[in-house]
Amino acid sequence: MRSSTAICLAACWLSLTLAGNAAALPNDSVICWPLEHSDLVGGHATTVLGQPVVRPTPHGPALFFNGTTDGLLVPVNPLAGWSQFTVEVLFQPAEGGLAEQRFVHIQDPAGWRVMIETRLDGKGGWWLDTFLGNGRNIKQPLIDPRRVHPTNRWYWVALTYDGRRMTHFINGEPELAANVSFGPMGPGQISLGVRQNKVYWLKGEIREIRFTPRALPAAELQRLGEN
Repeated sequence: MRSSTAICLAACWLSLTLAGNAAALPNDSVICWPLEHSDLVGGHATTVLGQPVVRPTPHGPALFFNGTTDGLLVPVNPLAGWSQFTVEVLFQPAEGGLAEQRFVHIQDPAGWRVMIETRLDGKGGWWLDTFLGNGRNIKQPLIDPRRVHPTNRWYWVALTYDGRRMTHFINGEPELAANVSFGPMGPGQISLGVRQNKVYWLKGEIREIRFTPRALPAAELQRLGEN
């Protein structure tokens, strides 16, 4: 596993140094965004929707989103110019939220979108839904309602794209994959806790997001044990 405080701190420094020039990152680097403030994420001033609050967690401070009005807009796209990428998110989905929750939405002006979402069954379970596409002729979701996980627990989820194939993972374990022709993306923005058109709100906490300019193998992904 790649998680270490030293690596994360170095990555956060690098993300600040290369802000606006993510395409310049070497492919063994990572942009790390701990979500410890609502008004500043990864060195970027945010647009705050509602009142997401910082809470202590076993993994460090995290932002809690209430499922109805809380979200963030971050005016940058770390994936811009990347032909390959990995997006990793440490989060805890809470029970009692909407059935569909788009908690990471990355988009550029050409309409290329990266989505990481949950689906809740209303019985204490959730499954992962990811999407790559341009909203027009390219639309590739990955979703399987049979792959249910308990709510109110922490997870690392990941979406990788190697220039041909997208795969999503939970705690380092691959779940689904498909071939798709995607991007590369241009400059854009990210919404956290909600889709960019302010629907499908997250109820839960996000601690950290990581962006890597290559498709990480399962052995290098962040993961948690039983929690």
